[in-house]
Amino acid sequence: MLEQQADPTTWPEGKERLAAVFKTKTRDEWCELLEGTDTCFAPVLALWEAPEHPHNVSRQTFVGVDGVVQPAPAPRFSRTPTSLHSPGRSGDEALEFLEEWGVSREELDDLSGAD
Repeated sequence: MLEQQADPTTWPEGKERLAAVFKTKTRDEWCELLEGTDTCFAPVLALWEAPEHPHNVSRQTFVGVDGVVQPAPAPRFSRTPTSLHSPGRSGDEALEFLEEWGVSREELDDLSGAD
């Protein structure tokens, strides 16, 4: 199979074979097997898992701002500090902004489901 990997006509069969192999273990089993090797891999994480993954923790990929976890500013340079923004606005403040940007009260009511 590997000797033919550049041949697109073999890709559907190769995809099926790889899928069958991947299904033989859970994500956590694959991580246990591959962690610490020179294999280039990364698990697919749920949004709530990503900030706690050791790779992301060691690189400070996520930060907390006003109690909200969010991606850290990127890129990060050693001599150029980045700044963090507030995680957002309250519902009322968001409505004020939308009105300032020209969204009508009727459109806002339609979006919110208000009667």
